[in-house]
Amino acid sequence: MGNPPELYHRILNIPRETSPQEIRAAYKNLVRKWHPDKHPPSSKPEAEARFKAITEAYEALLDQQENRAVFGVCNDGRTGERARAYDDGGGGGAHIARTRSDDFSTRTAAPGTPAREFKKVYSSGNSGGRRAFAEFSSSIMRKAPPLERKLECTLEELCHGGKKEIKYTRDVVTKNGTIVKKEVSQMVLVKPGWKKGNKITFEGMGDERPGCLPGDAVFAVSEKKHPVFKRVGNDLVLKAEVPLVSALTGWTFSFRLLGGKKVSCSFQDEIICPGYEKVIRGEGMPIADQKGARGDLRVKLEIAFPKQLTDEQRSGLAGLLDGCA
Repeated sequence: MGNPPELYHRILNIPRETSPQEIRAAYKNLVRKWHPDKHPPSSKPEAEARFKAITEAYEALLDQQENRAVFGVCNDGRTGERARAYDDGGGGGAHIARTRSDDFSTRTAAPGTPAREFKKVYSSGNSGGRRAFAEFSSSIMRKAPPLERKLECTLEELCHGGKKEIKYTRDVVTKNGTIVKKEVSQMVLVKPGWKKGNKITFEGMGDERPGCLPGDAVFAVSEKKHPVFKRVGNDLVLKAEVPLVSALTGWTFSFRLLGGKKVSCSFQDEIICPGYEKVIRGEGMPIADQKGARGDLRVKLEIAFPKQLTDEQRSGLAGLLDGCA
């Protein structure tokens, strides 16, 4: 059949050192799953290609097992008892083995399908079977390229989590082989603490291409700009502007956290210097996969200096500040 044994093992999803009984069991499970009669018209072409490839892989591996038995080639190079018994019988072993293989294929055919018709339609001995095998054997190693999109989330959504519906358009191969656009929707469960760049993958829900397995739909989280807070890792940063007089004499301001909780910051007994930062522990973003853990809230204060002063104001400030360290 001209293909490497490794490919046949991969199609049947079995290791290389597999007994005939295990090969039959794997084949039986796969033909139940991929028999074309069990699939709707939309997936029937793929099922037929897979079914034909599975059949060829099974027959090829069984032929190898039978050849070892007939010619006495075992894994360790010794002549097997079964081979000698076949030889003693005048070469009849090959006929017996082929009959067993054909009988098994007949048992796996759809009810009411004659053995000759089953072999004609689904065996890889015809050119259609070889083409299907070539398509399928390449497709198990090749998927359509992933469909990549952004999943825009607000800081509130990334803080609290929740369900988010996403809609997108994907390419779909029709039963006659043409490609059409189809709009689909998926529900994403946003987890608290997710960050920009987190990826959500829907396997097989991306674009379809003839002769390939469907690609994946991959959504990368992106953060919408927030009017108040900026996220830095697991921390939230809030910038506030303080008038110079308030920075020197005392200042109080309040704001609301992402969850709506009101927080007040008071600076009555301290002078606010340029670059001042106040850290409020545990009021930042949740840390993904660490229950109850949160980052910090960093309040960064900037001093708003007056743009101009009168001579009288300058003189007054000089007198007031003279001698201050």
